[in-house]
Amino acid sequence: MRLLIMFDLPTETAQDRKNYRIFRKELINEGFVMIQFSVYVRVCVNRKMAIFLENRVRNFLPEEGLVQSLMLTEKQYNDMHFLIGEAVDDVRNTSDRTVII
Repeated sequence: MRLLIMFDLPTETAQDRKNYRIFRKELINEGFVMIQFSVYVRVCVNRKMAIFLENRVRNFLPEEGLVQSLMLTEKQYNDMHFLIGEAVDDVRNTSDRTVII
């Protein structure tokens, strides 16, 4: 599974920019990787883990702006088409980073 977080936050005032930086930093600390500006994704083991992560993100939401989440299966995520530009080949953003013991 993948958990996609998409956001559009205000950056008009110094406080808005600070809230934006804090939110972005917290996403990165939770293991999310930027796939496009204001779009972050994280690999999840299953739907239960995706719901758990979504609830963790709720704990550090900024007061203003728009934040959306989307849960996708690996098949749905891999069906993504690049209309312009090239895919970034990065192990951090694939299921290959999962270690099975």
